[in-house]
Amino acid sequence: MSERERGARRARLEALRAAGVNPYPARAGENARVAALRHQHDAKDAEQLQAAQIEVAVAGRIRAKRSFGKLLFLTLEEDGARIQLSARRGEGQDQAFAAARQLDVGDIARVRGQLWRTQKGELSIAAAGIELLAKSLHPLPEKWHGLQDVELRHRRRYLDLLANPRAREIALLRSRAVSSLRRTLDGRGFLEVETPVLQPLYGGAAARPFTTHHALYGQQLFLRISDELYLKRLVIGGLDRVYEIAHNFRNEGISNKHSPEFTMLECYQAYADYGDMMELVQELICEAARAALASLSLPGGIELGGPWRRITMQEALRAATGIDILEAADLESLRAQAREAGLEAGAAPSWARLVDDLFSAHVEPELVQPTFVTHQPTELSPLAKRSPEDPRVVERFELFLGGMELANAFSELNDPDEQRARFEAQVQLQRHGDDEAHPMDLDFLEALEHGMPPTGGLGLGVDRLVRALVGAANLREVILFPHLRAAGAAEEAGP
Repeated sequence: MSERERGARRARLEALRAAGVNPYPARAGENARVAALRHQHDAKDAEQLQAAQIEVAVAGRIRAKRSFGKLLFLTLEEDGARIQLSARRGEGQDQAFAAARQLDVGDIARVRGQLWRTQKGELSIAAAGIELLAKSLHPLPEKWHGLQDVELRHRRRYLDLLANPRAREIALLRSRAVSSLRRTLDGRGFLEVETPVLQPLYGGAAARPFTTHHALYGQQLFLRISDELYLKRLVIGGLDRVYEIAHNFRNEGISNKHSPEFTMLECYQAYADYGDMMELVQELICEAARAALASLSLPGGIELGGPWRRITMQEALRAATGIDILEAADLESLRAQAREAGLEAGAAPSWARLVDDLFSAHVEPELVQPTFVTHQPTELSPLAKRSPEDPRVVERFELFLGGMELANAFSELNDPDEQRARFEAQVQLQRHGDDEAHPMDLDFLEALEHGMPPTGGLGLGVDRLVRALVGAANLREVILFPHLRAAGAAEEAGP
């Protein structure tokens, strides 16, 4: 903003104060919602409005201002709906006209007056009284081009919402989708619960945590990376169907599909397995699409209608790379086969991590239509039951859509002795440099020893779901306040 315009707005603010006008009053008075007002009166023609002499009051932000000598037209916006205001000099309206002239685009005002229709057919309010509710000291982003600087849009989301209708649309679609997730689970008898964000031991996923400190207790704490182990404690306690839509935090890379703070839906159903979770997650996503878009067709040609493809991780990698991961069943054999196939073998610390790396690089980007990839290596899934057909893999699926993982589900491991052995194996991996390995959780093991029924568990990435629904290129577009580097620092994306 130019210093000249800043000074002009400041001068008008001081003039108002000098005249005894409070530019930031505490109360707005009663007002009609603009959308409801338009819905009620948009069909009335000029003669009907004139005969009815409908008096209304509205409040909102001035979005445009046009002067035609003795006649001013302003556009007022409230909660996304707009209506035109008019103020005329003379005919007893001089006070309202003078107040309208003092308004800047961006100011928030309350206007009362009578509805009428212009010669061009625009529903308008002839202002009889105008009250300033909040003076704007900065102009809004330029009308025609909006806010183009992507980093500025993310740092100042309030400007993005004001300037770019798409940003507002995404926020509304997200809200509808999340409400739909709750409705679907509530309709199936699930109970919404809350679990701790500050945890004495992180767990439930393969990720690095954020660490913090409780001053009074002198206690190291972690921001949760998952709420899985707490939700399973509730199933052990007899709450057979539970879910939480939770903020999780992972101290790792940032990319177009990764954020250190993100929203996850996790739900657990007693007497169910990963097959039941397949049916559940398909219903959750389809209902969310209907609620947000009124369609099962998503941007990018993604179709949710009909059966969703199912394939094992072994089959998917063999088709994409020619490598059979269950034949190359140790790290060196798999690394050798990858090199023979001309693929980057990387520096994965274990066979299972290399399997995951190869899958992420050569299979995941191609999974555009909804696809369930099942039977991941046991080492990658320390909380899932082994497959009865092959103990090297587990009863698990990952759901992919639009080239990214949307959901992860298990037949949950409920044998406390095997769970202890799996945790011990993870601790060994951690000692050998795997900083995403799962820690030993003795408290959870004690809970599991009290008996957990066969249980299906599901984690669904809410941000990624919304990104797929709206066709956004980057996760930051669907998070209202995404995490960013300090202003002026170079941006660096992670994996």
